[in-house]
Amino acid sequence: MLYRKNITRPESLLRVVGGVALIAAGLWWLSASPLGLALAASGVGSILSGAFGYCPACAMRGRKPVE
Repeated sequence: MLYRKNITRPESLLRVVGGVALIAAGLWWLSASPLGLALAASGVGSILSGAFGYCPACAMRGRKPVE
């Protein structure tokens, strides 16, 4: 494995749910405008972070790996 998980399971689930909400908001409420597409892209990043259990921003801040 090239990375070590640094977010917990509940946080991971919240990231996936939040990512879906960001995608919905970006594509539906903002009508796929440039801001909406940027919001949807950040939602995809949040979903990937939750799915893999690894957050690069948390790692840069020095968050310890989850055992």
